[in-house]
Amino acid sequence: MESTADIRTPPIVTSDFVYVRLIGDRSIHEKDFGRIQIDRIKEMKKVARNFNDDTDRGNMSGIKFSIVAANNHYAGFGPGTVNVFRQLIGLEEVKWGDEYVYKDDLGKDDDARLDRRIIRTKQTSLSDFFK
Repeated sequence: MESTADIRTPPIVTSDFVYVRLIGDRSIHEKDFGRIQIDRIKEMKKVARNFNDDTDRGNMSGIKFSIVAANNHYAGFGPGTVNVFRQLIGLEEVKWGDEYVYKDDLGKDDDARLDRRIIRTKQTSLSDFFK
């Protein structure tokens, strides 16, 4: 069977938005999430360089919206990975910490969910948001 490790998606922009997914190989165990553990800076620099080069060449001149997502398996902490990528393309980091963030978008119909108004900003596993 042929390996898919060398398959690359051609960087052809066909819409007015870009969606980049940084997906890991699941070598990091869920209990170890919450901090960057694998150095992926070389890979992210390549993606960021291509992203910036395409903008300079005009290939992405029509882009109005971009989404960059990283799962925890990519480097250990998806939000931190995205912040590294944001820095590489010249954007500010998104700030968060151990403090709690209050959701302001709950309406009067959400009285049954008032106990869910406080959201943890530090995630170490998927189940953290259900505690």
